[in-house]
Amino acid sequence: MKTLVVFPNREVLYAASTLGGEVTALAVSQEELETAVGRAHKVVQLHGEPYLDAVTEVVYRMASGHDVVILPSTKNAKTVGGAVAQRIGLEFLTDVLAFSISGRVLKAERYVFGNKAVAQIETQLPAVLTIASGRFQGEPPQVESKIERVEVGAARVKKLSVEEKPRGAVKIEEAEVIVSVGRGFKKKEDLQLAFELAALLKGQVGCSRPIAADLKWLEESRWVGLSGKKVRPKLYIAIGISGQPQHLAGILESRIIAAINNDPSAPIFQNCDYGVVEDLYKIVPALIKRLK
Repeated sequence: MKTLVVFPNREVLYAASTLGGEVTALAVSQEELETAVGRAHKVVQLHGEPYLDAVTEVVYRMASGHDVVILPSTKNAKTVGGAVAQRIGLEFLTDVLAFSISGRVLKAERYVFGNKAVAQIETQLPAVLTIASGRFQGEPPQVESKIERVEVGAARVKKLSVEEKPRGAVKIEEAEVIVSVGRGFKKKEDLQLAFELAALLKGQVGCSRPIAADLKWLEESRWVGLSGKKVRPKLYIAIGISGQPQHLAGILESRIIAAINNDPSAPIFQNCDYGVVEDLYKIVPALIKRLK
């Protein structure tokens, strides 16, 4: 069994190690290189401008010698994985929860219907897949690594400018408590209520799509949902969030979901453990006062 790992992190390397055989890691950044060394039998470091089209070309050339290509479930990884699978004509499975191989058949599980059902899929090898974050917990075994450098070709895109992302971006998917805000908040300044509540609970503040994508009140790193982050906290508090399927898809693995909304028919109340039908401007200050 030969496995190619692209954009390696600990979870992806651990998932690859469960298959046995030889693991090759394709590292695009210095951090990925350091993570892969000692955990993959062969580490290929890209040298040059690692634009996605250049990365895709390298992965396409390397994939033909491997049984499985595994990537994390990030936007860049899904772009590369989808392009490679299409060019070769392979099955592309995204957000895989678990997988195994029997003979030349890959058996995998992934969520469908907005995370409300689990599909069991079988496909012939070779195959390309991305693994869901947080589902493969373990330490990849230590191995001796052989390191190679590959020069990437000239990119077909031209860099016009580089804009640094805001520092201190949160990793909301790692939070054990999330206080999430939605359109029920009347103005941006009122979000301070959620930040104060989250601080008291030692948690992070998340948000629904309109808050990040439409109103731009919070950065996209806090966006929870089908197109944002999928989270698994011990406690998820949805404040002023109606609970549309796209948002629910990102929170259904939360251990406890609590909701505050003044609309008793809001879908969130059909998917929470505890619900309060009331104006958030009455309940949240009361919660803060009690916690203090």
